[in-house]
Amino acid sequence: MGEPAHLVVARFLRAHGLKGDALVASLTDQPDAVLGVGRQLIEVNEGGDAIGAGLTVSRSRQTGRGWLLGFSEIDTRTALEQRGLKYLGARREELRPLGPNAMYLHEIPGAQVVERGEVIGVAREVVGEPGAELLVMEAGGKEHLIPFRAPILRRLDRAARQIEVELPPGLLEL
Repeated sequence: MGEPAHLVVARFLRAHGLKGDALVASLTDQPDAVLGVGRQLIEVNEGGDAIGAGLTVSRSRQTGRGWLLGFSEIDTRTALEQRGLKYLGARREELRPLGPNAMYLHEIPGAQVVERGEVIGVAREVVGEPGAELLVMEAGGKEHLIPFRAPILRRLDRAARQIEVELPPGLLEL
């Protein structure tokens, strides 16, 4: 299986206002460039496969809850809601390569979750709002939600497909 042509750069949160603006959570470490005015984005699924038409960012600004984006192709709230947006992607070659301690969203499902060198489960997805993301992990036939931030999230190893965590005592017993 080859690398996807597009990478997920934002997750749709909700429609905002009457002119078709979208509140999105940035999933990139360079949102000013990736979500800036003039950028061509495309509707994608979680794996980066194109599932919709391209969108040109016509308005962009950061807010306390994420990024507000307006698109040239969408001019009403109704039109935005009818699109059923979930994820926005950008062409892989237009993005800076990942640095250390990072993974693409499509690489998280199936990654091993490791604590103190021992595999404790398998990652399924990341859910939640910006700043309150949770890693959904399956272990022992149960689903666990783990805060996806430091100090619990210790390291992401893209090459080994491992997510290293340091869990508070009792978290897996909840």
